[in-house]
Amino acid sequence: MSRLAQFWDSDLAWSWRHSPVAVFATLMTLVLFVSAFGAPWIAPHNPFDLASVNLIDALLPPAWEQNGLSTYLLGTDSQGRDLFSSLMYGTRISLMIGFASVFLSMVVGIALGLIAGYAGGRIDAFIMRVADVQLSFPAILIALLIDGVARAAVPQNLLDVIAFPVLVGAIALAGWPQYARTVRGSTLVEKNKEYVQAAKVIGVSGPKIMFNHVLPNVLGPVLVLATVHLATAIITEATLSFLGVGVPPTSPSLGTLIRVGNDFLFSGEWWITIFPGLVLILLVLSVNLLGDWLRDALNPRLN
Repeated sequence: MSRLAQFWDSDLAWSWRHSPVAVFATLMTLVLFVSAFGAPWIAPHNPFDLASVNLIDALLPPAWEQNGLSTYLLGTDSQGRDLFSSLMYGTRISLMIGFASVFLSMVVGIALGLIAGYAGGRIDAFIMRVADVQLSFPAILIALLIDGVARAAVPQNLLDVIAFPVLVGAIALAGWPQYARTVRGSTLVEKNKEYVQAAKVIGVSGPKIMFNHVLPNVLGPVLVLATVHLATAIITEATLSFLGVGVPPTSPSLGTLIRVGNDFLFSGEWWITIFPGLVLILLVLSVNLLGDWLRDALNPRLN
């Protein structure tokens, strides 16, 4: 039997097949991911190619509205860019920032959680107190602080260049305590089990025990947390971009598109901000639903 067939017959796949919410969330997530990362090939226009942008087509309504054109399915923005294509490219940027920040948070949080749980003592107390202090502040405030400090320390002409890495770093450093606390709790349980004691007896070093033996057994809850954290990272990025401290308008994310469209919302051009908002809602909702299902499916107490 192939691995694919074995997975299809597993308890996890059975749970997915019998959960309409999980099936819907998976399909919606796949559609958004494929349209986002396949934007250069799927999108009907390149909204960031100045040679293809025509100001005469600015502020056109969706195709089904009066004065709408079939060439622009969801209308255009104030610069004549196709909104449908902009949504694909904007979703890709939001997902790239989300994935990068979640990965960096996982690396930092897992490493500190393993050290805190395995070493114990003052090291554990210090790392956990730092995490507790950071958790007492909203993540958006931490991200704003880090972003503001980075922007103040960099020349103005380099702000657009460093916008992406600074945004990723700000969101990542605001989210690592959740991973650290989760990994620490699992490590405290695993380090007292027999396989860890046996590794100590035969002379295996502490770092090797942590990363070769303990780490594989604490990744389950971390993967579930990462799925939910992806939605949080996307929302944080959209919030920062809406406040004007995110990615530049030359390569806008969903948050930037919403901020730009907000200026035209009360003048009648509702589509410029409504459609990016709907895509953001669908993206976050589908990822959250998928994470909730995965958490329940991997919880042995509910099976």
